[in-house]
Amino acid sequence: MAGLCQTLLRRSVLRHSLTLTLSVLLSCCCPALGKKKLYIGALFPMSGGWPGGQACLPSAQMALDLVNKRTDILPDYELELIHYDSMCDPGEATKLLYDLLYTEPIKIVLMPGCSSVSTLVAEAARMWNLIVLSYGSSSPALSNRQRFPTFFRTHPSATLHNPTRVQLFQKWKWTKIATIQQTTEVFTSTLDDLEERVKEAGIEISVRQSFLTDPAVAVKNLKRQDARIIVGLFYETEARKVFCEVYKEKLYGKKYVWFLIGWYADNWFKIKDPSINCTVEQMTEAVEGHVTTEIVMLNPETVRGASNLTSQEFLAQLMSKLGGKNPEETGGFQEAPLAYDAVWALALALNKTVGPLKAKGHRLEDFNYNNRDITAEIYRAMNTSSFEGVSGHVVFDAQGSRMAWTLIEQLQGGSYKKIGYYDSTKGNLSWYGNDKWIGSGPPADQTVVIEEFRYLSQKLFVSVSVFAGLGILLGIICLTFNIYNSNVRYIQNSQPYLNNMTAVGCMMALAAVFPLGIDGLHVHRRQFPVVCQFRLWLLGLGFSLAYGSMFTKIWWVHTVFTKKDEKKDKRKHLEPWKLYATVGVLLGIDVLSLMIWQIVDPLHITVEKFTREAPKGDLDVLIQPLLEHCSSEKMNTWLGVVYGYKGLLLLLGIFLAYETKSISTEKINDHRAVGMAIYNVAVLCMITAPVTMILSSQQDASFAFASLAIVFSVYITLVVLFVPKMRRLITRGEWQSDAQETMKTGSSTNNNDEEKSRQLERENKELQKIIQEKEERVSELRNQLSERQALRSRRRASTVTNQNHSPPRNNCHTSRLQLLYK
Repeated sequence: MAGLCQTLLRRSVLRHSLTLTLSVLLSCCCPALGKKKLYIGALFPMSGGWPGGQACLPSAQMALDLVNKRTDILPDYELELIHYDSMCDPGEATKLLYDLLYTEPIKIVLMPGCSSVSTLVAEAARMWNLIVLSYGSSSPALSNRQRFPTFFRTHPSATLHNPTRVQLFQKWKWTKIATIQQTTEVFTSTLDDLEERVKEAGIEISVRQSFLTDPAVAVKNLKRQDARIIVGLFYETEARKVFCEVYKEKLYGKKYVWFLIGWYADNWFKIKDPSINCTVEQMTEAVEGHVTTEIVMLNPETVRGASNLTSQEFLAQLMSKLGGKNPEETGGFQEAPLAYDAVWALALALNKTVGPLKAKGHRLEDFNYNNRDITAEIYRAMNTSSFEGVSGHVVFDAQGSRMAWTLIEQLQGGSYKKIGYYDSTKGNLSWYGNDKWIGSGPPADQTVVIEEFRYLSQKLFVSVSVFAGLGILLGIICLTFNIYNSNVRYIQNSQPYLNNMTAVGCMMALAAVFPLGIDGLHVHRRQFPVVCQFRLWLLGLGFSLAYGSMFTKIWWVHTVFTKKDEKKDKRKHLEPWKLYATVGVLLGIDVLSLMIWQIVDPLHITVEKFTREAPKGDLDVLIQPLLEHCSSEKMNTWLGVVYGYKGLLLLLGIFLAYETKSISTEKINDHRAVGMAIYNVAVLCMITAPVTMILSSQQDASFAFASLAIVFSVYITLVVLFVPKMRRLITRGEWQSDAQETMKTGSSTNNNDEEKSRQLERENKELQKIIQEKEERVSELRNQLSERQALRSRRRASTVTNQNHSPPRNNCHTSRLQLLYK
């Protein structure tokens, strides 16, 4: 293309001086020869891929005749058309362009037809400062002002369908579409423009498919990706292939809408095509209900424009000029109004330049291929064109493309029905309201997803709440009983204040059942975090009070009764404040950890999404189950810390209960019952914690497991700790004798064993004291005996003394025996 332009330019320079000289001579020698002629170089394809010149050339000649007869338009000039047959072939058009440029006279404007020829002519025209006005080019590529700076066209760009499509998407409230295109430049450019427009309108192209010759894979992908609103860009032959595959994939019906190009033949889907294996009936079924957009090339309104003709009068004159030819067999018949209006647009623009050029000292007849000033004036006049033509209102956008109305049709019952028009220049949609749908209305642009929250079964919630309420009532009874009988010696020996803490902790744990069952069905979403806080604090503090008080008892028993023998005397000294302090430490650890948790990483509501479910019936909807959870950013970390700490307490409690199962003490007379309660609580807690985490996505199962574990733990604890005390006081009372108590079992037997043990210890001490006294007396008597034996040896010589010594010995012996058994 660049080589062609350079060659033509060199030849133009060579001939320019001769042309200029000839023009001067003619103007000097013939100053008054009538109207001056302005020449238009045109390429009308009379044959080839698009023989649009068959109707467009007569139409242009009709316009020239009327323009030249008008005295108010270019009164001093006459327009003359010099035209050739380009055969819609760029190669042929190159040769003809050369002839137009280097053959006298000078052409002031070039008028090509089909897009491929217009691309060649428009790209070269700027080298000769020529305006190019096309009547039959629709390629979006020609809207490039940098590449084609002097190009205009009365045939709208193929992208003009896109504003209409976007308007329809918005009318039917679609925000997601899909596209399928044949891989050619014109459709790719159109789709690129559509993508930009829908993006500005907030519409998403969710699926974009393309094909070269076989659309089977592309159609399958549309089906697989749930495409509903589909824009198809392809030629008529490929359209039959596409809809044969559409029928096979069932991508039609009340759930789908197809948007196609409107310039297909009205019976395009009924034409037998050997390249497809679908019947006419199948194709008719597949295409039913699709929507087409087509550029309006004939003004639907009865108005007289610049040519003083209505569209119907124009058609009548054109039919007369064609000599009665069948319009369907005449190439370019639909585009004929565009060629007619192209001549009028040029004439009006040239007429508009006469005054400005005269003010600058120029005339239209002075135009040559080097005169940029005249070209600039013509460009400005064309760019501001606005008039009513037989094809509608003629106006050009910033890229030189025609802005026109778009006809909207829908295939209803096998034939196309007009359902509206869209004027893209004014953004006005004229709607007839006769659109018809297979379903109850326009389908959804995607499968409608209905969000549905899963809520806890109310029957389950009420049932468990009743048990929790009865448990709280039982806790109140136990607490009242313990406080009322706190002066009874038997109750005092069970550390009633710790038992009171246990009862209060059990009631708090049961109270946590209620917020555990409260969800979005009962409270607003904004209030749900408060419910989460209640769950956490009631359950955490309830556990610390109930289990902490029991753990303190069993820990004290184990600590005291496993000391060394020399320290066992200290067992009878129990300081209650140490027990309360231990419970306070456990409770303080919980309060501190919960406060840190809520300050650093507070609980908030999170929503879990499940797999979408299809409801019963032929509904184009899916159910999106949702479930609300109480959570925080590092929920697993916090749960790990809490579960780890409390799990160690539970395991340690089990160990201490096992170690102290055979110990008896009157200071804590119910420690065996406490051990039994610890066993049950520990086992239930260690099973419940991991199971509820696994079942967290099943709201009914998770709530049932957690709440029933709390209820059972509390019931077992209250019954084991308080019911035996109630039974003892109700059935026996504290006034009964020790002898009667020894006949009983259970805790009374344990108390008698302790009393016997204490009595034996006292007797043992008394006996040890007596033995020590006797041993001291025996030692004293032995000393006296040794002294008397020494005295006797000194008196051995005296016989008298020896004879008289015997009676005293007997007396001494008698006295020693008396002293021994005194």
